[in-house]
Amino acid sequence: MKQNVLTRYRVMAYVTAVWLLVFTVAIIAKYVFKVGDTMLISQVHGVLFIVYVIFAFDLGSKAKWPFGKLLWVLAAGCIPFASFFVEPKVSREAQALVDKTAPAPAKA
Repeated sequence: MKQNVLTRYRVMAYVTAVWLLVFTVAIIAKYVFKVGDTMLISQVHGVLFIVYVIFAFDLGSKAKWPFGKLLWVLAAGCIPFASFFVEPKVSREAQALVDKTAPAPAKA
């Protein structure tokens, strides 16, 4: 597995998590305090989440995760704050696979 697969996943996990928090705050502001609109925020988060799902599937297929683990990682993208806890664990496991498949440095 290549490092860029893991990097894409990590970036999208954090970006999606931040936008989910922004969306959550916007929903609370809209329905509790009766201020603001969530249309633009929800659309941006929706597009980012689709990209996150694609990159998570890519990482999961290359890491040969069981389907249950993939669902667990995808569910973390739907729960506010969950990605901030799941992403480091997933990244450590995937980094071990990246390091294992990396070619050995050439000797001079």
